[in-house]
Amino acid sequence: MEKKIISTTNAPSAIGPYSQGTIFGNLVFLSGQIALDKDTGALVEGGVEEQTHMVFRNIKALLDSQGLDFSNVIKATVFLKDMNDFAKVNEIYATYFTDNYPSRSAVQVAALPKAALVEIEVIAHFNA
Repeated sequence: MEKKIISTTNAPSAIGPYSQGTIFGNLVFLSGQIALDKDTGALVEGGVEEQTHMVFRNIKALLDSQGLDFSNVIKATVFLKDMNDFAKVNEIYATYFTDNYPSRSAVQVAALPKAALVEIEVIAHFNA
């Protein structure tokens, strides 16, 4: 098996030496998404709520590019600048994952790229 690189203009470009995602076998590994506007490359204005919604729009665009949706996600990792934002992020998270929830980790980190407040990465799968 070879890995395949995911690249779409419907989500922000990578801001470093990495790809938007990779596919290996039936697994899809998406790079962590912060709240970047795909057209400007700038962090969206607002607080953690606005940023979290933008992160999920970016994840959705990457999943869509492969014919997938949130039901295909099997693992999510949430990185928070401030764990006090956990409840707000969790409430928004629950609007994107409504049942058959993926496994998840959530951690507070010292800093995120571009001073983002939240970053989320996911692993998804193609249905067999």
